[in-house]
Amino acid sequence: MDRPAPVITRSLFVFSLLYGGLVVLAGVLGTKLASLGHWPVLGDLAVESGIFAFLLLVVLSSAVAELHGTATANRLVRFGFIPLIVSMVLLTFVIHVVPPAPFWKDQDAYAHLLGQAARMQFAGLISYGVSQTLNVYVFSRMASGQGRRFVLRAWIASLLSQVVDTLIFITISFYGAIDPVTGASMPIGPLMEGQIISKLVLSTIMVPPFIWFFVKLGRKLDA
Repeated sequence: MDRPAPVITRSLFVFSLLYGGLVVLAGVLGTKLASLGHWPVLGDLAVESGIFAFLLLVVLSSAVAELHGTATANRLVRFGFIPLIVSMVLLTFVIHVVPPAPFWKDQDAYAHLLGQAARMQFAGLISYGVSQTLNVYVFSRMASGQGRRFVLRAWIASLLSQVVDTLIFITISFYGAIDPVTGASMPIGPLMEGQIISKLVLSTIMVPPFIWFFVKLGRKLDA
């Protein structure tokens, strides 16, 4: 006898598909450093381009928490490890095991852009899990059972999660690493500072309109 299919709403189905794709895309986009221009007081800001996909992950997990509850949002974050790990394994396999075609001359550039050291892969896994879980926790905790002001809650949760994400990723990736130019230990403080400021600026610009859009879209899909 067939078991009944689990009840999955349209919004949860669509958001889950988008979430899984963005988890993979964030790593690919992160190979480019993007300029955010010159800002008064802050100066020139730059950030790795994966933040655009990562902030959408933050928005989607918050939207799922708003529409379907904290437990469902936490499961979404945990299941996000699956496409993330699979993409890492496949990229490593394609770069280091699969031989390039004899006439293809871009192997070194391909490996340089998409290949990541094991230390950075581990850092990405840890920072993703901690920051996304923190985002869902803060967003849901601030609701206090009211479900109001979700735009403000999503913005605050994203600010905190982005700070934690940066601290974890840069510390694990670069602490104790040697600068290939100077031969000295790489200073991670300035790197953290620039990344945190850039991410806070982008969170303020992106998260409020996108969380409003996705919550409204989710409610329309489920109506």
